This record gives sequence, structure tokens and C-alpha cells, in this order.
Amino acid sequence: MGVSAVVLALGWCQLYLGHTRIIEPMKVKTQSKKVNKSWLNDHVNDPYVKLAQKEGYRARAAYKLKEIDETLGLVKPGQLIVDLGSAPGAWSQYLRRRLSPGGAAVGELDGTLLAVDLLPMEPVEGVRFVHGDFTNPEVLARLQALLEGRLADLVVSDMAPNLSGIESSDAARIEALVELALDFARHHMKAEGALVVKLFHGSGYSQLVKLFKDNFRVVKPIKPKASRDKSSETFLVGRGLKPLKAQGGL
Repeated sequence: MGVSAVVLALGWCQLYLGHTRIIEPMKVKTQSKKVNKSWLNDHVNDPYVKLAQKEGYRARAAYKLKEIDETLGLVKPGQLIVDLGSAPGAWSQYLRRRLSPGGAAVGELDGTLLAVDLLPMEPVEGVRFVHGDFTNPEVLARLQALLEGRLADLVVSDMAPNLSGIESSDAARIEALVELALDFARHHMKAEGALVVKLFHGSGYSQLVKLFKDNFRVVKPIKPKASRDKSSETFLVGRGLKPLKAQGGL
């Protein structure tokens, strides 16, 4: 399924491609001050939050990608990597350091990093950022221009929708974002490349795993230690695209 088909199916207003925390409006209204205070206390004392502050990452999410990379060996010098839904920039920061010969946040870079988000993102040295919704043809064209005819070695997506609390609706939104990332990888990633996407256990999860198995030779679900225990968040990694004729296309 193409990007435009997914967008038309769900409607523009239902998609939120920014990298932000998940908001569940129906539940937020009923939360007590005690619960909010408890969440804030957990967040402030979170070891990954403290580590991110110490090491200069904009969000604890950097350590989710770090574990995925260290487990599967995804990032290598000289690669072209695309970060979908990159704001506030923690994943781009991690990737930038991984492509630096010395692991530094600034200086020499052995590879190419492109990022896109509809939310603004403070610059990350060495990362070429496109501000806008990449399902918009004009924004996608700007991202394609930065590719300069090359195919990506790795595509990562930490995109997530704002959740409504209605299971069927939320499942459709999550599925749409995964399909968008997969569609982008199909058209702009090397056959031997890898795609990392965020998804959530629950309705629609098994269908998304099947979708990945239909499209990739190797599929690996992984829940990093930096993902909170209470969260249903998990990640899916697909490596080695299957030929389109073998799996019927998207």
C-alpha cells in the first residue's frame, strides 16, 4: 500500500508523525494529581533520564536505539541512514555519534544522516533535517533530493500516533505509521538494508509482525530495557527485503 493510500484511508487529521510521548485524552481527564505526581517522580528518578542528561542526549529514547543497535549490529561506518519522526533528536544524536570515528557528538562523520519530522528539531551536527510531514509530496520530494539518488542502508522510525483510548482506532493509526515507514523503505532502502519501527502490543500487533515477515527475510521483535515495564511499547526490526513479486507488494 502506498503512502497516499494510507493517508486517504485514515484521514490527515488522524495521523501524528512527530516523536513525542503518547497521550491518551480519555484517560488523562480522569487522572488524579497523585497519579501525575507519581509519574513525575518516576520520570525524574529514571536512570535512563539521568544518563541522558549526563551524556547529552535530548531524550532517554536514545538508549532504546542503542540497545537495538548493539544487539543486532545495525549501524556501520559509511552508511546512509534515514530517521523518520526524528524530533526531538535523540535517535539522530545517537546515530551521529555512532558514525563518528571517535564516537563524538561533533566533528568528523563517516556516513550520511537524514532526518524528517513535522515538529521542529534543534540542529544536530552532521544531520540534514527536513521539517515537515513526509507523507506530503513536497516534503517527501525534499527528502528524496537529499538522498541524491542513493538508497538507505538503514531506516529507523520512532513515530507514534496520539492515542484515543479506542483500541480499534488506535490499532489502525499505529498500523498506518508502520505501513508508511515500510513503504518508504520499500522505495528508498537497499534490498539488504534494515528497518526499525515502533509498535505496541495489543490489537493489530500480530498483523504487523506478519506484514514484516511478508516483506523481510529476517524479523526480530525487541523490547529494550529502556522501554518502561508498564509500557506496551516494543520495536520490530526487519532485515533484507524480499522481492515484491514474492510477497505480493504492499
